[in-house]
Amino acid sequence: MQELNAAASTPVPAPTQAPRRRRWLRWIIALPFAALLLSVVQVATLRFVDPPFSAFMFSRQLEAWGDGDFSFRIAHDWRDLDEISPYVPLAVIASEDQTFAEHYGFDLKAIERARKNNERGRKVRGGSTISQQTAKNLFLWSGRSWVRKGIEAWYTVLIEAMWPKHRIVEVYVNVAEFGDGVYGAQAAARTYFDKDAARLSPAEAARMAAVLPSPRRYSIARPGPYVQRRAQAIQRQMRYIGGKDYLQRLE
Repeated sequence: MQELNAAASTPVPAPTQAPRRRRWLRWIIALPFAALLLSVVQVATLRFVDPPFSAFMFSRQLEAWGDGDFSFRIAHDWRDLDEISPYVPLAVIASEDQTFAEHYGFDLKAIERARKNNERGRKVRGGSTISQQTAKNLFLWSGRSWVRKGIEAWYTVLIEAMWPKHRIVEVYVNVAEFGDGVYGAQAAARTYFDKDAARLSPAEAARMAAVLPSPRRYSIARPGPYVQRRAQAIQRQMRYIGGKDYLQRLE
């Protein structure tokens, strides 16, 4: 009986913390792989499913609500590429990324030119391709950081690997911001020209592409001297790269 009492009074050792730490460590290791897998599933799905909104649209709506503007509404209306004037993708390619048909997501020469000019203190645009801008608009947040650029690069690689070129430009012209809260070619065409995107002329498409560097700073409806000059230059580049025949290279 004394032996039983002694055994009963013996303190039970506290469970070790090691298994719990190992579980946390496994979760920490698994999270990056889960995020990578999620990104692959996202991009693979959007190869066939038209995105109803983008990260930039969501962010802009939240920004408006945060400012107390509860009447603000995003203007966006998806149109397949064959329902959009061919001058729209042609204009954005002529304006933003003339090597779009050839590169694999990154224009290394443009990046190097931008780097050298920035080192000299010149105010120039970066070397982002349409593929990179699609990744940024669709999946990421605005701003500048190495983390965001790294995630943008990863999504760019996935997009280029999984989507044909015509899908990339189709998504881009549907999610690009053409004015404050105005996203995509159809919404821009209705807002600024009172017509469907299918009926846009070369001049109208070029004017839309001309504001893409800063769509909240420059206006399609009231184009200033800069936008007018840039739109004219874009029309010349549209002809220079081959006109509508260029789009056949994206098939």
